Amino acid sequence: MRANSTKTLFYFLLFILTSGNIFAQNFSIKGQVTANDGGGPIIGATVILAITDIGTTTDALGNFNLKGVAQGNYHLVISYLGYEKLEKEISLTDNQQIKISLNPSSINLTEVTVSPNKSITQNESVSGVDKLLRPVNTAQDLLRLVPGLFIAQHAGGGKAEQIFLRGFDCDHGTDFNISVDGMPVNMVSHAHGQGYADFHFVIPETVDRLKVYKGPYTARFGDFATSGTGEFFTKNSIDHNEVKAELGMFDTYRALGMFKLLDKQHLFSKEKENAYIAGEYVFTNAYFDQKQKFNRYNLFGKYSGMLNASNYFTFSASTFFADWDASGQVPQRAVDAGIINRYGSVDPSEGGQTHRTNINTILTTTTKNNAIIKNQFYYVNYYFNLYSNFTFYLNDPVHGDEINQTDQRNIFGYTGSYQKDYFIAAKTLHATAGIGTRNDLAQISLKHAEKRIVHDTIVSGNVYQQNTNAFLDFTLDINKHFSINAGTRLDYFQFNFTDDKVDSLSGTKSIVRASPKLNFYYAVNDKLQFFLKSGIGFHSNDARSVVVNHVDNSLPKAYGAEVGSEFKLGKRILVNAALWSLYLQSELVYVGDEATVETNNPTQRIGTDLSIRYQITDKLFADVDLNYSHGKLVGVPKGENFIPLAPRLTSIAGLTYKQDKGINASLRYRFIDSRPANETNTVTAKGYFLLDAVIAYKLSKFDFGLSAENILNTVWNQAQFDTESRLFNEPAPVSELHFTPGTPFFIKGNIAFHF
Repeated sequence: MRANSTKTLFYFLLFILTSGNIFAQNFSIKGQVTANDGGGPIIGATVILAITDIGTTTDALGNFNLKGVAQGNYHLVISYLGYEKLEKEISLTDNQQIKISLNPSSINLTEVTVSPNKSITQNESVSGVDKLLRPVNTAQDLLRLVPGLFIAQHAGGGKAEQIFLRGFDCDHGTDFNISVDGMPVNMVSHAHGQGYADFHFVIPETVDRLKVYKGPYTARFGDFATSGTGEFFTKNSIDHNEVKAELGMFDTYRALGMFKLLDKQHLFSKEKENAYIAGEYVFTNAYFDQKQKFNRYNLFGKYSGMLNASNYFTFSASTFFADWDASGQVPQRAVDAGIINRYGSVDPSEGGQTHRTNINTILTTTTKNNAIIKNQFYYVNYYFNLYSNFTFYLNDPVHGDEINQTDQRNIFGYTGSYQKDYFIAAKTLHATAGIGTRNDLAQISLKHAEKRIVHDTIVSGNVYQQNTNAFLDFTLDINKHFSINAGTRLDYFQFNFTDDKVDSLSGTKSIVRASPKLNFYYAVNDKLQFFLKSGIGFHSNDARSVVVNHVDNSLPKAYGAEVGSEFKLGKRILVNAALWSLYLQSELVYVGDEATVETNNPTQRIGTDLSIRYQITDKLFADVDLNYSHGKLVGVPKGENFIPLAPRLTSIAGLTYKQDKGINASLRYRFIDSRPANETNTVTAKGYFLLDAVIAYKLSKFDFGLSAENILNTVWNQAQFDTESRLFNEPAPVSELHFTPGTPFFIKGNIAFHF
């Protein structure tokens, strides 16, 4: 009898604990947060009830849902970086539905909070601040917004930059995933290099925000997301028309126009709609002896609008064209001997042309059960034609070693996701499921040329590469302090290469890769958060190496782990610090310049990142990034285990004076240390310290600006390689440092008119 009484009491207490709110009348506060300057939804805005534990962030449509709120009077606070904080008194006697519009404002670090309940990525607070503060004049400047990322150019302004991040020489994107509005930038099985990411089709003034994910810890990202991922998002609307003209040294010119196409008209609905178009033209001869004659044309248009209360639709289209001449990389001995100067050229016929056209559609839907469904379709038409000469007369002493790489392709892609919050025993589970497919159909070739006249074909054929993927991602808010994120991703690759002439060089191969993730977040309060991250990522290899050379590990895994903290010191200092480790099974690299595969040993990297943002006064800001990494080849004797070109110490910092009108100014430095250029450290890639400055004067209708790069006129090298080459009539080849000289002192002015 006593046992039955004990059991009855146990079940009664369990019922009380799990169903207590049956005896209280709880309600919900639902709403949508939009931007008052354009009417588009604000994603990731913080919504809290002051002096309670109740809070959330807005979803992909700007919606929020505060559940389980007892009746009473509340103080609702909505905030988002770059917008005025809105505070609203609510007397809750029933379920409420409200709409909120936020006004743009000056940046204020006092409003930045740290919380595990925020759907915020590591460095999103930092990169959000940087987007508002750091001067952005070119597409290259957009990449530099990624904390710790460095870039280098080595074949004229029309070629994709070489990327360095977290101890990786990512080449042109092999280990760094880049997307714009969810559309991939990296090119698989590219004629010049795996993961080739040409970002020049983006007009910098159209970019609204950036999300940074360092390491392989996020289930949404697969191929190339080893050192990290950068998601760029373009503006859904502009609040005024703008024309801008720029004039700089070395025959540098730029013209920009941005125009609203929709204001009060309605195309598809009676809700708020936005549409605009932007165009850009750039020309420069650059600072080389061989005039670069670089031309670039960009055209971009975007529509966004609420079709009805449940559907938000965006459509964008863009086209880009560039052609240029290039001086290429020069050998140190040619400069030392006076054969050419630093800005000279051994083969002045280098250069190329490229163009890219994009169509991108996204439909975001809210269902009756408060789920978010996103469907995205994109299409890319791409062309690339490059002439390069890295070894000069090494292989052909008569005609030289110039190569011609071509790539013509179409990309068809789809990504879909289903996102919903579940409330389990008073705990919130954020669940996301996604599927996707990307299909590349490319014609690629590598040819031997002389002064842009093709002599013979080395490799030519058709690539069909398909990546079908799916992922699951769950974040469980244990309480207001502690959250757990777990997810996994499954990628299926089909590689197919058909050689134009030789059947034995053709083939097909299929590979599957699973990538689990597990992350923990603990917030002591709204000013201090700790995180522990872990995950497995990968990068793919070129289809030619997979099916022709039968590489065993075509999708080498990357095992990553990271521990760190994001916190505030006082009200005006935001800090992000992390200690990380990454093990890569094999750094397989398809060398498009020679149509061969380099299979490197496994690598181990450890490092630390530190980012500090300090609002000294309401208008004066300071920022600094310090990044250190130590890497080595595994299984290689000491002294022969250096990772070529892997940065060890990098730093970016600056002072910025920013206000809505009047004078704005910024003084910034970039530093990267000297590092081994080969495995034995017998050749050194030289480090540099550069100082840049920007000053602008803002009026209601006009902006005037002046920017200066390398104001100390430092002699420095951009891209640097240990290359074996032979000059004309040179008796024997020499392996030494080859480099592309960096920009000398350069100044550029601009004027913009808003109407």
